[in-house]
Amino acid sequence: MMLKQTLIILVCLVACRTLVAQEPTPDSFPVSISVDVAQPQGLLRRIWRFFGGDEPNYAYMKDGRKLLTQLGELAPDEVFFRTHNLMTTGPGFPALKWGSTNIYTEDDAGRPVYDWKIVDLIFDTYRQRHVRPYVQLGFMPEALSTRPEPYMHEWRPGMPYEEIYTGWAYPPRDYDKWRELVFQWTKHCVERYGQREVEQWWWETWNEPNIAYWQGTPEEFYKLHDYAMDGVLRALPTARIGGPDVAGDGGDFARGFYRHCLYGTNHATGQQGTRLDFVSFHAKGSPQWEQDHIRMGIAAQLRTIDRGFRIVAEFPELKETPIVIGESDPEGCAACQGDRFSYRNGTMYSSYTAASFARKHDLADKHEIHFAGALTWAFTFEDQPYFAGFRQLASNGLAMPVLNVFRMMSKMSGQRVAAGSSHQVALDDMLRRGVRDMADVGVLASSDGTTTSIMVWHYHDDDVAGPAADVSLLVRGLPQEREHVQLTHYRVDQWHSNAYDAWRRMGSPVAPNRQQYAELELASQLTKLEELQQVPTQAQEVELRFILPRQGVSLLILE
Repeated sequence: MMLKQTLIILVCLVACRTLVAQEPTPDSFPVSISVDVAQPQGLLRRIWRFFGGDEPNYAYMKDGRKLLTQLGELAPDEVFFRTHNLMTTGPGFPALKWGSTNIYTEDDAGRPVYDWKIVDLIFDTYRQRHVRPYVQLGFMPEALSTRPEPYMHEWRPGMPYEEIYTGWAYPPRDYDKWRELVFQWTKHCVERYGQREVEQWWWETWNEPNIAYWQGTPEEFYKLHDYAMDGVLRALPTARIGGPDVAGDGGDFARGFYRHCLYGTNHATGQQGTRLDFVSFHAKGSPQWEQDHIRMGIAAQLRTIDRGFRIVAEFPELKETPIVIGESDPEGCAACQGDRFSYRNGTMYSSYTAASFARKHDLADKHEIHFAGALTWAFTFEDQPYFAGFRQLASNGLAMPVLNVFRMMSKMSGQRVAAGSSHQVALDDMLRRGVRDMADVGVLASSDGTTTSIMVWHYHDDDVAGPAADVSLLVRGLPQEREHVQLTHYRVDQWHSNAYDAWRRMGSPVAPNRQQYAELELASQLTKLEELQQVPTQAQEVELRFILPRQGVSLLILE
């Protein structure tokens, strides 16, 4: 039987209605893209497999369960989820930038009372949907906080962000009780899920301790981390532990943390150092409202990643240590709303994601570091209005265009292969200026021997109309000479894989009825642009032509 050869071409573009030999529009500009499958360039990093959000209790609500199912389907048991507030005191009621589990209280005599019910519900929900925890040890239980009152904040969108930093953000009054809590919880996880399972998880302490999320000193954070990791390792010596998940590149705070973990005295054990199985920092963009449209700040995010990789590379001992960008997003506040966040519902977010993730690969190559993942800090917000302007992957159970980009990314695997575009903004230029002049029509390609994936995007920082790209794509070095390949084409654009624009075309109903919801749910799926086609090949080459309008995503599959 002849071996079936499959070519998957992943192309990030905007709204073209046909695939082969399209006529260019009057205002389109020419772009030449080439891919050589026969030139591998190292393993393609599947960095997209990490997600997270502030509100842990949304996970087991109706829309949270649905979205976690969809995330688990991207790569079963390879997707990880990080959340705040896993140790925060309260009855498990969700709110914006809040959550609770009541994992720890004390009786009248000051003895610890452990309650695993809610954290079990959260992690059970993950595992039932083939998602694994990226465990954040935080925040401080009320009974352990050195300044417990006020404890639960009353923040709402539009209010000063500083109001969220209440009693949960303070150091523990008893580090031994803090360590014992972490030990008991880790031990419980091992008993409930099994050692081999929990060894696959990622464990880190707190969130962004270099800003107001931590109301203590750097040295107090090192102590918090040492005691926490000692508790984890006492229960599971083979656990994967790291940190510090700092805001931004972390600067001198991150350097101090790395020095402490590599050379300093461990506060919990008295020995030298604290094991680092991975290191983590955060990177955000900086969009601005420009009178009548949003202007994205991709340069700010990429510069932060560049600096963060450089700081890690300063320590030779961390040369092979996996790096996770523990939050990696176009801006900082998923629960905030307003003009500056108007990009989130539509294809601006999806095209930004395609362009920025490709450049993260380039930055990892530049610094020659071990880049393990970039965590998208976006989930869903239960019982909020449809497409309310939060940074999320789904709204009221409807996948956003950006989630369909991740569905496309999940189809890329194997070796990265040589690819180039005549209209791709150079990495150094993007670091300096972003994408403010010519549009960025770039390419990322991979092949696993029978499947080749090519991602092409048409991105611009300014969310305004612009000319389409008339792209000629040449794929060389296919693994076997054939007369034809079979083509399936998927698309994310204004008309495809886009529940938001479908909802707007409905008249933006406040409460879609059952029939409308079914139509929106269909629009939220990764959609075929057209049925199968036979595309001719010659000398192990395929040549395709596309019209790529601004801001969108496509997936082409050639078999």
